[in-house]
Amino acid sequence: MRLQGKTAIVTGGASGFGAGIVRKFIAEGAHVMIADLNTDLANDLAAELGEAAVPHTANVASSDSVQQMTEKAVSTFGKVDILINNAGTTHLPTPMEEVSEEDFDRVFAVNCKSVYLTAKYIVPLMKGQGSGAILNVASTAGVSPRPRLNWYNASKGWMNNATKGMAVELAPMGIRVNAINPVAGETPLLKSFMGEDTPEVRAKFLSTIPLGRFSTPEDMGNAACYLCSDEASMVTGVCMEVDGGRCI
Repeated sequence: MRLQGKTAIVTGGASGFGAGIVRKFIAEGAHVMIADLNTDLANDLAAELGEAAVPHTANVASSDSVQQMTEKAVSTFGKVDILINNAGTTHLPTPMEEVSEEDFDRVFAVNCKSVYLTAKYIVPLMKGQGSGAILNVASTAGVSPRPRLNWYNASKGWMNNATKGMAVELAPMGIRVNAINPVAGETPLLKSFMGEDTPEVRAKFLSTIPLGRFSTPEDMGNAACYLCSDEASMVTGVCMEVDGGRCI
């Protein structure tokens, strides 16, 4: 098992890509905290996966909540080997000047501030351990932006740049930081990206992906497992497209 004996926190871990990562990590021997704002979904997934999964209600945009999440992980596992910053949100496809300030603030709080907050509380633990792996789940939107998703695009571009900065700073402490950039997938956010879920809109989205399909939670789990395992011990600062060729 590639993650035997490892402990992980997966934010936004109760559904979508996050749940795919949780499932893969547990299958590979890790103990995982499913940190999610949706308590019921986190509890349901943990019940399905057994004692290796620990549900925890967390708001990643709240400093107090992230601190409590970290403390719960330490009291439960004794350490945090892996952090997956997966929780994310978007605004609906809208001309950039028409996106409300409330939506702008929400997108940057969940997609960007959360990375700062988890670093604030978890990086000191990893420094003390002399090791750790952090994975930020960004998006191809941060590499090849789509129109009418401007502020979401910007938040994911921020995440990719933050990943590289974190990697440079933390490498001497034995901490690796990488990102994955999925293309749109069959997750709760898909309809928000498309605006409306119709066969025509789906076909238009799929036409931009050379491999001809959406990303799946299993795709993300496999990529995350590699980047967070010892197999990738020489890999840091990488923003890996898991996108069926969309960014070529």
